Amino acid sequence: MAIKLLRIAFVLAVSACAIAAQDPTRWTLASDFTGKALESGDLIHATLNAEIDDGWHLYALDQPAGGPIPTTIKIFDGSPFTIDGEIVSPKAITRPDANFIVDGKPLNTKFFEKTAEFGLTARAAADTPSDAFALNVRFQLCNDKFCLPPKSLKVTFAGAEAIKKGVQRQTDDSFTNPSLINTPRSDESLWGFIWLAFTFGAISLLTPCVFPMIPITVSYFMKHAQGDRAKTIKLATVYSVGIIATFSLLGMALAVFLGAAGITLFAANPWVNLVIAAIFILFAFNLFGFYEIAIPASLLTKLDKVTRAEEGKGSAYIGALLMGLTFTLTSFTCTSPFIGTILVSTAQGNWKMPLLGMLVFSSVFAFPFFLLATVPRILHSLPRSGGWLNSVKVVMGFLEIAAAIKFLSNIDLVWGAAYAGSNGPFYGFAFTREMVLTVWVAIGICIGLYILGTFKFRHDSPIKKLSPLRVIFAGAFFALCIYLTSGIFGRKLGELESFLPPKNAESRFNVLGNKEEESKWIVNNLDEALARAKAENKNVFIDFTGYTCTNCRWMEANIFPLPEVKREMDKFILVRLYTDGEGEVYERQQLMEQESFGTVALPFYAIMNKDGKPIGTFPGLTRSSAEFIDFLDKAKQN
Repeated sequence: MAIKLLRIAFVLAVSACAIAAQDPTRWTLASDFTGKALESGDLIHATLNAEIDDGWHLYALDQPAGGPIPTTIKIFDGSPFTIDGEIVSPKAITRPDANFIVDGKPLNTKFFEKTAEFGLTARAAADTPSDAFALNVRFQLCNDKFCLPPKSLKVTFAGAEAIKKGVQRQTDDSFTNPSLINTPRSDESLWGFIWLAFTFGAISLLTPCVFPMIPITVSYFMKHAQGDRAKTIKLATVYSVGIIATFSLLGMALAVFLGAAGITLFAANPWVNLVIAAIFILFAFNLFGFYEIAIPASLLTKLDKVTRAEEGKGSAYIGALLMGLTFTLTSFTCTSPFIGTILVSTAQGNWKMPLLGMLVFSSVFAFPFFLLATVPRILHSLPRSGGWLNSVKVVMGFLEIAAAIKFLSNIDLVWGAAYAGSNGPFYGFAFTREMVLTVWVAIGICIGLYILGTFKFRHDSPIKKLSPLRVIFAGAFFALCIYLTSGIFGRKLGELESFLPPKNAESRFNVLGNKEEESKWIVNNLDEALARAKAENKNVFIDFTGYTCTNCRWMEANIFPLPEVKREMDKFILVRLYTDGEGEVYERQQLMEQESFGTVALPFYAIMNKDGKPIGTFPGLTRSSAEFIDFLDKAKQN
């Protein structure tokens, strides 16, 4: 069955990527004024050209109701120009289009084939070089069988190299600086890219979201393997296939339909976090014994041709597959920075490399859990000492509720920030750092009392005598509660900070923390940071971060406040740009990170000079303050 599932996953992956492979247009921008200095009020005449592959249609600037997305051409945000007059468009072809049916008939749409040339005049809003001119083009493409999702591109006076790679962005010397990150491309070493994906998969196993799934995996396979070696191996294989297939298919689909940043958007989506929280709570009450999660008999009958299993056996395989799916979804918050970086090349029209990267990444990620899934066979040899096994399940149920709180806090941060506005730091409405820790303390107390036998659930056996092991475990949880309580009052909690909302240094609960350790940040306003940099003759430190980014929280809590790091960072103008919120400002900041630095990773740190030119980047999390300080020093030298 596992081989059959793997075949199905591979076919679906190839089918999904057939759409990703389509990149039917190449855009160029030309003008006689390129390279000249312009004064405020000067006019620049430009020509925007689109080359369209055979069989594809680029839709015109105006369309009838119910038709495709019309092409729109605007001045790119931040480019100091305004369009003067109307955009000149070539004559469009008008004929019935089978992709758009209105009142039962194909709609007459307007489109271009093979090539389209647009002319426009723009007026400089300030003294500026003409090379600062940039356009934002949004368009949709269809052929006779299907349409691609609408796409937005930044088009500048790009050189031939940039056009060849399908990247519409400036290609100044900052992108050849060895301190800046480079996204793997198809002309790079294949083995180098495979090694990158392998390394990312291994590093992802060390992220905070993975650890809660270790005891959950052991608990699930203890219950279903029942000491049968052959069945254990099959279940572990199906579980691993679920992880690999979900990572690969979902990652590629998001990259196709949402762009290279799709995986990051998915991890931060409040509705996705709500579903994940609900899944954790559903599993928790199942472990408490309130009900048994099983596949309905009617569904098993329909799946009989696939499972070919005896009664009850098919549900175990389906359950293992769903476990793999659940694990993948819950780990997205931590793994999305690595996956997003791999998938950037999808937006550049190269789908084979990101698909290969996703398969390598997910295989490395799944392999330890394949091994872990075989552990229950060994655990089944342990003596059945009373109801210890059910006690482990109940404790795991409490821990899953604690995990659900983390995903609910993600929802609060994203929706709360959108409601409160994006011009300042946001620490949560209902699920603040103090509230999350308070709930975790309450859960820890419940676990300790349960282990001591203060209360029990329906499947628990009576505890006739407290064993030393139970007392030790209960004491450990009570000690953890004391530790978490210190966090409520401002003490930093090390690795646990990754799971928590941002710390508010001004909170009235912050009595154990240092209110002076937080640097002064400009939030979601790069223009203000650059203006201050010019006024104070400083460089700008950009923190590309996210409300739901666990690794971002760790860096903010454990690296930035260190005296030696803070001393160096305070020499910069600090700006924090969130890219996972809901609203135009977040979309613009995410697009800026992708186009300027070739990545959507979070966290991602960049340094610009006062003129806005990148002079250094630092991708991801580090546990070495010396390494981070070395990056800051090199950027200052650049």
